[in-house]
Amino acid sequence: MYSEIAANKRKTWAIMAIFLVILGALGWIVSNLYNSPMFLYLAFIVGGVYALIQYFMAAKLALAMNGAKEIAKKDDPRLYRTVENLSITLGMPMPKVYVIDDPAPNAFATGRDPQHAVVCATTGLLAMMDDTELEAVMAHEMGHVKNFDIRVMMIVFGLVSAIGLIADIIMHLMWFGGDEEESPNPVFIVLGIVAAILAPFVALLVQMAVSRRREYLADSTGAMTTRYPEGLARALEKIRDHGAPMRRQNTATAHLFFANPLRGKSLASLFSTHPPVEERIRRLRQMDSHA
Repeated sequence: MYSEIAANKRKTWAIMAIFLVILGALGWIVSNLYNSPMFLYLAFIVGGVYALIQYFMAAKLALAMNGAKEIAKKDDPRLYRTVENLSITLGMPMPKVYVIDDPAPNAFATGRDPQHAVVCATTGLLAMMDDTELEAVMAHEMGHVKNFDIRVMMIVFGLVSAIGLIADIIMHLMWFGGDEEESPNPVFIVLGIVAAILAPFVALLVQMAVSRRREYLADSTGAMTTRYPEGLARALEKIRDHGAPMRRQNTATAHLFFANPLRGKSLASLFSTHPPVEERIRRLRQMDSHA
């Protein structure tokens, strides 16, 4: 279990480095197109600033976009005490607890670090899960907090958005910018157009890879916390067999959820940020057999 966690962390940071390569490549192409290194520096500056804004604002946006409401212990003692007990077990600050009024069984964690963390569950999850399964799901979400997945995903989300923004700027420069007296190298013109089209798609694929690895890591951490992988496996089976898409379908925040909230006929579900449920269950049962 510990080796899997360590391996996932190494692979995730390696994948995130690809984002910097994409940003650098975009800046390099435009710098050569206009014979000015300024665009290379701008790519990193714009990308960094945009990612930083997302880092501080994305948690509030995610909660608002999904209609999450903060609760106190008296509002839902079962959920609140579950999170409270897990916080004590993990030696972590108590996160804020939110609930989404939605019959789809799901949950997510967000925030930039354990001191500013939020965990959230849907009313559907609370109704479907028994106490053991609810503890397992929330242990998974607390695993995201413990492993700083919430910070990683906020940064990744910001970089994906930044790459899309820079790609749009490049397309704008291609069509409306430039000096007619200059003759840009046609090779870099072609590279610029291709990069502007493909970069956002590649960034999305990288985001998917990071998110999937983080889900496996959180499954491992949650199973270690409860010392009962079967509880999480049962919760995943219930969601697989009786789950439903969320009422509010937000592709921008789908990667945060315990299970894919876009499941169904949505085109976005073809590019899921979640690993296959069957594979998650298999890994959890494998951990249980080796315990």
